[in-house]
Formats: sequence, C-alpha cells, structure tokens
Amino acid sequence: MKTVRKIPGFTLVEMLVVFAIIATVSVLGFYGIRAGRLRANQAVSAANLRQLAAANLLYATDFQTYCPAGEPRNRIRWHGGRTSAGGRFDPERGFLSEYLGLSRRVGMCPEFSRHLGGESSWENGTGGYGYNATYIGGMPGASFQPNRPANVKSPDRTIMFATTAFAKAEGLQEYPFAEPRQAVNPRWEMVGALQPSIHFRFNGRALIAWCDGHVTAESRSPDGGTNFYGGDNEAANIGFCGPENDNGWWNPRN
Repeated sequence: MKTVRKIPGFTLVEMLVVFAIIATVSVLGFYGIRAGRLRANQAVSAANLRQLAAANLLYATDFQTYCPAGEPRNRIRWHGGRTSAGGRFDPERGFLSEYLGLSRRVGMCPEFSRHLGGESSWENGTGGYGYNATYIGGMPGASFQPNRPANVKSPDRTIMFATTAFAKAEGLQEYPFAEPRQAVNPRWEMVGALQPSIHFRFNGRALIAWCDGHVTAESRSPDGGTNFYGGDNEAANIGFCGPENDNGWWNPRN
C-alpha cells in the first residue's frame, strides 16, 4: 500500500507575516522611487534656473540693465508677450526669449507640472519660476525701469529668480513674479503686505537663482503671508524665505 505524504501548509500567522513583509518592501520601493524622481526633478529645475540667470546676465551685458519684468502697455513680460491687449499670450515673445536658445521658451519645472490645478493661470510659459520684479526687473517707483547690476550690493545674496506658484481657490497656478514681503513706494519704503509666491516644492525647499548666477535650495520662513484669492498658502507650500528686514534677500541695497 502506497503511503501518501502530507505536505505541510502555511499557518495563518506565517501568511500574515509574508503579506506584511511584501507590503513593507512595496512601500519602501514606492518612497525610494518617489525620492529619486524628486531629486531628478530638482536637478532639472536647478538647471532651468541657471539658464534663466545666465540669460539675464547676457541681457545685462548687451543693455547694461537687467531684463525688464514688463513694459507700460502690459503686453510683454520677461517670459512672453502678446501683440495686442486681448491677444493670445505667446511664451516665445518675452524680453528674455532670444537668450533662451532655439526653443525661445523658459524650461518647465517637471515637479511643478505635477502641482498645477485649473486653467486660470495669470500667464502661461513661466515654467514654474518667478522674477524679482520689484527690485531687479524693475525698481521701486519705476516698475518698468529695470535695475543695473552695478546697483546690486551683494549679488550672491540677492534673488533674481525662484520657484514660484500662486495659490487660488481653484488650484495652484503659474505666477511670473517672486514677490517680496512688502510693497515698496518710490522712496524705497515698505508700504504693505504682498501675497507670497515662492513655492517650496522640493521637500519644503524652494530653488533660488541669485544675481551672481548660482542656485541654492532654501527653507521656508515661519511667516506664511496673506492670501487674497481664496487659496491656502500653508497647504500649497507657498511662503517667504530669508531675513525679514527691508525685504531681505529681494532688496539689493541690503
């Protein structure tokens, strides 16, 4: 008579242990992939910002001023323009376009594209970056007159461009300017709070391109700033960075 040998099976506890190990490995793998993608996106974004800073420094070499943030008719910006007041905004018609290579466009931050919501950005084509329009792309009391490199006391600690976004009720939008904490009058006096636009999209850090061309990752300051459009700055990781006095890193006189 042939003996049937019983093959021992898994107990319930053993099965649960195996499932727990598989789940843990899957979670670790997911976060490892996410962290790797974030690092890669940050490297691309930093390269985009270095290109923007280099383009602006070339512009300054040609014109002895930085690129204007805009112009009196409000049709052309640093990152694009339109031929008429009601015309379509073209991201290849900006003041910096001819300095941005064959594409004539600002490179898109791959991490920012994951956060965009809605269709009501102020103007498309920023790539997820904003310009220090108050002090570099313009000057207090003369917003369409850009500043000169010679007027920047510490170019390695004066913001030129930064990762930016705008929190609105309908979602996160593009925004072309890196706003300082306070609006400034023609006498260079602080006259009222502005809505923040620096976007800390890389694990709580924002990328800053300084006026000497180098790029760093900076942490968010505790002060969250005011939102005038129904968005949630805290949830969106939007705020300010650096010292508060006299508009801190934005102000070239500091």
